[in-house]
Amino acid sequence: MIDHFLSNLQDGVYHTLHINAYDHILFLIVIAIPFLFNDWKRLLILITLFTIGHTVALILTINNIVNVNIKLVSFLIPLIIFMIAFFNIFTAGRKTYNNKINIWNLITLLFGFIHGFGFVNEFNSMVSSTENEIISAIEISIGIELGQLVIAFIVLFISFICQTLFRFSKRDWVMVISAIVVGFVLPMLIKSELLS
Repeated sequence: MIDHFLSNLQDGVYHTLHINAYDHILFLIVIAIPFLFNDWKRLLILITLFTIGHTVALILTINNIVNVNIKLVSFLIPLIIFMIAFFNIFTAGRKTYNNKINIWNLITLLFGFIHGFGFVNEFNSMVSSTENEIISAIEISIGIELGQLVIAFIVLFISFICQTLFRFSKRDWVMVISAIVVGFVLPMLIKSELLS
């Protein structure tokens, strides 16, 4: 039992940190980039909301309660990252984020749902037929949460270094990193099967 837990936990962490999951990493970057270390509680809430949405969507999908169009999900994932990055660019340096925290909570939860719907095929390849799928989904989700925390910490640390040692203004830093993310996401949107 503990072996299954550790294996699923490792699969969740690996899924988040693996370079093939760069859409997940890009999402975490655009969500975390407006924050500083002293904002860690609000960032933790966002990351956990993503994981909750991801887990619920995965459980609904593996139990055939909800069926989704994978092409639509594959289009929505980069679209949401693109929209958040653009929001960051146009609101960098303003207090907009603090005033719209509930909207961000909802968007992050929604993205967790969408990403969870798109995760079902990978989940099925991770879990053996002898495992309880719901428990496995929760265990993998714990790993995903841990992997996300690692990425968020790295983003906060690099932001801290660049804003204190290299004297980037927070506004410029958020704008530049968000623009770089837009550059990565645009090809994903263009190559989306929904647009093909």
